Amino acid sequence: MLHKINLENILFLDIETVPEFSSYEEMDEQKQLLWDEKSKYQRKEEFTPEEFYERAGIWSEFGKIICISVGFFSFRNGSRNFRVTSFKGEEEKLLRDFTALLEEYFFQPYHLLCAHNGKEFDFPYIARRMLIHNMRLPSKLNLFGKKPWEVPHLDTLELWKFGDFKHYTSLKLLTHVLSIPSPKEDIDGSMVREVFYKEKDIDRIVEYCERDVVAIAQVILKLRQENLLSDTEITSIE
Repeated sequence: MLHKINLENILFLDIETVPEFSSYEEMDEQKQLLWDEKSKYQRKEEFTPEEFYERAGIWSEFGKIICISVGFFSFRNGSRNFRVTSFKGEEEKLLRDFTALLEEYFFQPYHLLCAHNGKEFDFPYIARRMLIHNMRLPSKLNLFGKKPWEVPHLDTLELWKFGDFKHYTSLKLLTHVLSIPSPKEDIDGSMVREVFYKEKDIDRIVEYCERDVVAIAQVILKLRQENLLSDTEITSIE
C-alpha cells in the first residue's frame, strides 16, 4: 500500500518542544503541585520535581511548541524536489500559520501527515496545544469519531514496527540501520531546552528540526525502495 501513495500528497513534519517556563520556579503554586503529581512516576526518588522540570517539554500540559518544520515533494518535468520550511517562535502564531498551511494546501481526503512517532507524540501534542489556545482543530488533526483506517496519518515508527507494538526505534537508529546518510548533527533533542532558553538561538533549533523532516522523508523512500534524496534535490524555503 505504501507504494500506491502519491508522495506529493504527504506533508512530512517534526516538532520541537520545550518546558512552558524556563524554570520550575516560574510556575505558580498550583501548576507546581500538578507537575509534582504528574512527574512522580517517571522521576521516582531519583529527582526532585525541580530537577525533573527540564524534561517537562515532552508533556503538552507543561510544555510548548517552539518549532514545526514541514517538507513536501514536488515533481516537475521529470525532476524531483523536496521543499522544507518551518514555523517558529511564539506558539499560538506558529500554530495558526501551520493550520493555514493545512487548510490551504493539505485539506483533501487523500492528503496525509507523516512523522516519526507522530501518532504518539507530534500529532496529539499539536492538537492539545491548539485546544489550549482555544483554536479550532484542522480536519487533519480532528480525529473525533474517525475509524482507524480513516485517520490521515503516516508514522514511520509504526511502519517499522510491522505490528510489533512493544518495539521502539529512534529516528537516529532507524536512519543508521537503513543506511540513510545523516547530516552532521549540531545538537540533539536533549539540548533543545538549553539552546532555546539559555542561548536563545531558535535558528539553530530550526535547522535541527528540518534535518529530521528530511530524514523522515528518506525513511519513506527507503521503505518504498526508491532512490534517496540527494542534497541538490532538497530546498529550504524561508
